[in-house]
Amino acid sequence: MTLPAGTRRRRATIYDVARAAGVSHQTVTRVLRGFEGIRPETRERVQAALGELGYRPNMAARSLATNRSRRICALVYELLQVGPSKTIQGASDAAREAGYVIDVITVDPTDDDAVQRAFDVMREEDLAGILAFAPMDLLSERIAWADFSVPVLMETQTDLDAAAHHTSVSEQGLTQVVDHLVALGHEAFFHVSGPLTWWASRNRLEAYKNALARHGLASHGSIEGSWTPESGYRAGHDLPLDTGVTAVVAANDQMALGVLRALSERGLRLPEDMSVTGFDDIPESAYFQPPLTTVRLDYARQGRAFMNRMLTLLGAGEVDDATPARAELVVRSSVAAPRREPIVGL
Repeated sequence: MTLPAGTRRRRATIYDVARAAGVSHQTVTRVLRGFEGIRPETRERVQAALGELGYRPNMAARSLATNRSRRICALVYELLQVGPSKTIQGASDAAREAGYVIDVITVDPTDDDAVQRAFDVMREEDLAGILAFAPMDLLSERIAWADFSVPVLMETQTDLDAAAHHTSVSEQGLTQVVDHLVALGHEAFFHVSGPLTWWASRNRLEAYKNALARHGLASHGSIEGSWTPESGYRAGHDLPLDTGVTAVVAANDQMALGVLRALSERGLRLPEDMSVTGFDDIPESAYFQPPLTTVRLDYARQGRAFMNRMLTLLGAGEVDDATPARAELVVRSSVAAPRREPIVGL
């Protein structure tokens, strides 16, 4: 049936589905809940009617009927960066497909009052569970001490020494970066880390050192940044060129951007005099000058995997995509074979 222009189609109910399938509404409910004992031909008719009518369960009604909340709170610190925003999007997609919704609360972990207010709000809400995207020690410690009456999962990136079943994405990515640079002939490396109060920063620093050690190499030093291009820019100006460094491995793309700018200002040719790599593969990385060699992560898949762990805790059944995302090296023109003559006068 074609509706008049501008008219919204009424949302189908289980009674509509029952009429279309020629069954009772109780039978439709049993099919939706996955009950056994329904004849295959009856189940097929109901499923066909569900698809034809575009039926979607009313989650508010389901919550009232089962006395179970369908809301999950996501406590986050940073949403402006590409990685966190895509991770939250992946988690939100997985929740929606399972019939749940996400409430996002952002909080500055250095603000005691803000953290307490966020915790108070979460305790007052009817939540099924809490996902804590807690990349910093301070926030993860506070969450660990908080007294919540619902399941809480903290998405602190897996430490290398705890990766019992899957190699961490930091180790995967930094191993590929170092292997590629060593294959080009590099032996003298320098690292620009993220803030070391962040789990990801420490994991990437440790992964970088481990990757070098596998080649019998040691780092020529590191500078702690703050994930920003500005901190990478300062690191690039402070980089000790007289040590013979030929490759800079930055812990994210934004800091690598700052490093590229600083080294260019110091008169280096890139990548002829210095190779630079990043991590994350943000959309702008392919348009840096020169285009950045980096590590691509599927953050949306990580978010899905994290949400799926929560859904399993909530009894939503075993779900797909439980395997952590893989890291993939993306080679562009910010790396080259190392120079053979020392840099002087810079």
